[in-house]
Amino acid sequence: MAKQNIFDNETFFEGYKTIRDKEGNANNLFEIPALFSLLPDLKGKSVLDLGCGFGEHCVEFVNKGASKVVGIDISEKMLEVAKKENSNPAITYMLLPIEDIEKVEGKFDLVISSLAFHYVEDFDGVVKKIYDKLNEGGRFIFSQENPINTTYSGERPRWTRDENGKKIYVNLANYAREGERESEWFVEGIKKYHRMFSTIVNTLAENGFIIEKMIEPIPTDEILEKFPDQDDLFHKPDFLLVKSKKN
Repeated sequence: MAKQNIFDNETFFEGYKTIRDKEGNANNLFEIPALFSLLPDLKGKSVLDLGCGFGEHCVEFVNKGASKVVGIDISEKMLEVAKKENSNPAITYMLLPIEDIEKVEGKFDLVISSLAFHYVEDFDGVVKKIYDKLNEGGRFIFSQENPINTTYSGERPRWTRDENGKKIYVNLANYAREGERESEWFVEGIKKYHRMFSTIVNTLAENGFIIEKMIEPIPTDEILEKFPDQDDLFHKPDFLLVKSKKN
């Protein structure tokens, strides 16, 4: 079955890149600092980055001492940027969907993924492969859209607002109905896969992982001072991050 590759759609790619280039984007404010706060000591370690995108994280892993980094992505456009702007002798980039990681040679001390797993349908199958790809005691760290987000299907407004347009609360529906969600983001027909928190945690545990930490980032006072609109994260965190260890 062909895997979704929305990032090679020109309209989507340009829209996504524009958002990522903005100073106050949610990735820079919340997801990336939280993800890097979970990293173990990388000195001399090998890293497999699933859905590496533009490769900025791969370079940072090398800067933090990693001896070998393999970054895989399904998007040719993303990897084109990665090879041009974020190349390094210690980094290998591969055009490959996350579901096919058994094709990557060797084992790793860390498997990491930033905001890719909500695009993966067979989470259990991928987690099994990640376990096999890790050295003993290796870590699996990932971020994804928060399940409160992935449950949204676009059929009704995401927020209930007061008469002034201020967000009062999230309209949560069908949380326990797992599976495919289709939404519009720059283009129509973006497919994401919704899983409950319990499914995510149980899938890791049943496949031999010990969960060490989970983060749902919320804004600090400093962030709120500069970006007051981010206070809606107290209603609904955008991201979920998990650090786990091969048992």
